[in-house]
Amino acid sequence: MADWARLRGLVEGCLRLPGDDGFDNRSRAHNERYRDTRPAAVLSVASAADVTAAIGWARTHRVPVVARGGGHHYAGHSVNTGLVLDLRDLDEVWVDPATMLVTVGGGARTKDIHDVLRKYDLMVPLGNSDDVGIGGLVLGGGVAASSRALGLTCDSLVETEIVLADGSLLTCNETENADLFWACRGGGGGTFGVNTSFTFLARPVMDVSTCLVLWRWEHAADALAVMQEVMRDAPDRFAARIGISRASGRDGVVSVIGQHLGPAGELRELLAPALAAVRPYRADTADRTYWDAVEYLQHASAGGAFAVRTRTTPVPLSGAGVRTLVAAVEEWPGSGNPDGGGAALFTWGGAINRVGVTETAFPHRDALFLLSLDTAWDPGDPPETVRANLEWLTKLHRDMGEFAADASYINFSDPDLPGWRSAYHGPNLARLTEIKRRHDPDRVFDSPQAV
Repeated sequence: MADWARLRGLVEGCLRLPGDDGFDNRSRAHNERYRDTRPAAVLSVASAADVTAAIGWARTHRVPVVARGGGHHYAGHSVNTGLVLDLRDLDEVWVDPATMLVTVGGGARTKDIHDVLRKYDLMVPLGNSDDVGIGGLVLGGGVAASSRALGLTCDSLVETEIVLADGSLLTCNETENADLFWACRGGGGGTFGVNTSFTFLARPVMDVSTCLVLWRWEHAADALAVMQEVMRDAPDRFAARIGISRASGRDGVVSVIGQHLGPAGELRELLAPALAAVRPYRADTADRTYWDAVEYLQHASAGGAFAVRTRTTPVPLSGAGVRTLVAAVEEWPGSGNPDGGGAALFTWGGAINRVGVTETAFPHRDALFLLSLDTAWDPGDPPETVRANLEWLTKLHRDMGEFAADASYINFSDPDLPGWRSAYHGPNLARLTEIKRRHDPDRVFDSPQAV
């Protein structure tokens, strides 16, 4: 039996057991598909020393251990049935305005970082949700609205501190423990150790413009096709999410939401071919400060349970590929979740692709679009509804294999994805596997999709 009293005496942080105040909040999976996964205990660590002590205790007591930053892991891997190391209190953010280096605690969330960066008018490519944890984001690559111009989140990383399975705390950068530094730039979280801090090179903010364009469902195929062409030819300063979706009891919708690192007049010119080819029922463009745009681009979700699968493509989808997507969304089986089901093309390319495939662990350096396929349901929906949604997603992912590559984004993880090792890691899998063997031979960090 685990000696929780012993662990409590080894650390400064707060150890919570089931029934303790705050336990549910610190252990609940973001994706309610995994709401029944309950840890035996949650340790809210106060320092890297707590992480070291907890890992040593877990190894001695043979208790599975997993780190939890923001807790937004799509496949629920930031919660287990053993000990969860809750990093949320490691949320400090330090800025050196002279060097523009920003160091953040391993549990900092996007809002924590933005609140401090705003005081210095500095930016780092970050996600579009306040609650996303920096650890999961950067370790899986991290794609932001500015990434076509400025690169991935992991491309701005210059150093990280990590506690390994043997309890040692290492500083990793280009010259010190460079193999681990390479792996931490896109190799995925929960695999090599527990990252307790990250240091990024920031950039001065700039004024931007944003767009929101909506088309009615009858224009879905045409709007999707023309927007792909717009984005193929767009400058790196413009990035967008092109989406089609449908919810129960509602008509489908085609949407484009994007950010341009330039004035709204330029953005309207970039969008002009699409707006002329297919008339939208809403087309909003506006000049904004960078911080206004951060708030405008915030992603909102109804929550509940969901599943996502991804592919990538270096070119726009063919007409047949677009028709396959639209037909599938029309056939989405329905659920009680207002988020519904759909597909989205996230524009990549630009600066993302100017880094070599093997320069970092993130392998998808040839993609123009990330194709994301998703479905959502309410936890109270009957089992046959859940089964129908998952079967729909599996079939759509399989059907799109004719038009897009078997290459998937690890931050949109899927526990049912066949061939996930090569899909997530591509040509970098062998090197990642060797780094894992060298630094965690006993697989102390053994989440279901750890290399």
